[in-house]
Amino acid sequence: MRYISTRGMAPRVDFEGALFSGYASDGGLFMPEELPQLSTETLRQWSTLSYPGLVKELCTLFIGPELIPRDVLNGLIDQAFSRFRHREVVHLSRLRNGLNVLELWHGVTYAFKDLSLCCTAQFLQYFLEKKEKHVTVVVGTSGDTGSAAIESVQGAKNMDIIVLLPKGHCTKIQELQMTTVLRENVHVFGVEGNSDELDEPIKAVFADVAFVKKHNLMSLNSINWSRVLVQMAHHFFAYFQCVPSLDMDPLPRVEVVVPTGAAGNLAAGCIAQKMGLPIGLVVAVNRNDIIHRTVQQGNFSLSEAVEQTLASAMDIQVPYNMERIFWLLSGSNSQVTRALMEQFERTQSVSLPKELHSKLSGAVTSESVSDEAITQTMARCWEENKYLLCPHSAVAVNYHYQQTEQQPPSLPRCCLAPASAAKFPEAVLAAGLTPETPAEILALESKGTRCTPMRKGDDWTLMLRNTIEDISCQQRGHFLNALE
Repeated sequence: MRYISTRGMAPRVDFEGALFSGYASDGGLFMPEELPQLSTETLRQWSTLSYPGLVKELCTLFIGPELIPRDVLNGLIDQAFSRFRHREVVHLSRLRNGLNVLELWHGVTYAFKDLSLCCTAQFLQYFLEKKEKHVTVVVGTSGDTGSAAIESVQGAKNMDIIVLLPKGHCTKIQELQMTTVLRENVHVFGVEGNSDELDEPIKAVFADVAFVKKHNLMSLNSINWSRVLVQMAHHFFAYFQCVPSLDMDPLPRVEVVVPTGAAGNLAAGCIAQKMGLPIGLVVAVNRNDIIHRTVQQGNFSLSEAVEQTLASAMDIQVPYNMERIFWLLSGSNSQVTRALMEQFERTQSVSLPKELHSKLSGAVTSESVSDEAITQTMARCWEENKYLLCPHSAVAVNYHYQQTEQQPPSLPRCCLAPASAAKFPEAVLAAGLTPETPAEILALESKGTRCTPMRKGDDWTLMLRNTIEDISCQQRGHFLNALE
């Protein structure tokens, strides 16, 4: 399996190349050159698999046994999921009135990002140990990616991680999950800005190709193909859990509602669709509605500012995985994708070509949800089911409630729940409900913290470069000591 850039100007790479690159050298994102087509028979065979079993099958297709032999791959994935609190890893809660909630948050940090990051970290370790190499991982986070990335690599001898978090824009628990990890290989910065602003210095550093190469830099944001690959399993698992029968031909459809910020889960769903999984996709966003406007009107343009909402991890204006979706739906047309994305980077505003817009609105339905609707949904779900939703999950469930008020669902529907309500006590209180906080989250309050401020007026790019250079110096020191 080879990977090519959505912008068509970068050399082809194998899975290892895509894993360690993040962005392609032409600024695009890596996508598989060809998508395997799954027969009805294969889907029927996969239907009895556990969530980890589906991850293994998908990774086998997209990695290849010549890079990671199948038995080794199985071991890495089992190891990745060994610390999840639920024996199924991912669990479907069947609630009243046809509401199905797929809980993706049973990992250490109580968010769906644990699923893809723990696997990605295992793949990285495998290749790094074989080559005796060190990498520095740079991550920008709106809340959940940072803590899951730190969790997956903390203490690793061949990886350092630098995380930039938006000070005051994520919840106290999200912040503590990052700043209380005091391992030597973890470096956290608190940025006086929002999550789009803190992406700027990261993008500037990665644009310096020689610097990236010299210091073995990589990203674990959902620009990384490995993250999207693992997230495809959500859609297959949701389908198999909710489909009424697999005896029919053609197979029946299931609607999957995807709450999203940077559109990684949505890109994973679009790829699964293209591979032959019979799902309808609904993308649900908060008031930061660039994806909703793109689906509805073909208007891919920034608003004046990022709005702070109760669903803070989705407070994003630049959903970079839309680039993968544009490429996929334009028939892998890298010229069209490159022109769109370069115009967007130049002007922050693009009108999708008619044909691409009609493909997008054919593949995906969308909605945008206010804070008021989020709290109402959380309150209703508690009232009807004694079930606490996080605000991001409520964005998806709100769509289900709106639809069922009009008519009973014609298709089975599954709402993805990206995080546990335990991480968002402020939103739970805003919904007039009582937060339930697990002991390990309460324990964060009494731990020491470490976080370097990046203040307005500081040169964030320079600070980031200096930190990377310091890490490289230390690594050289460790290497020389080991030789002596």
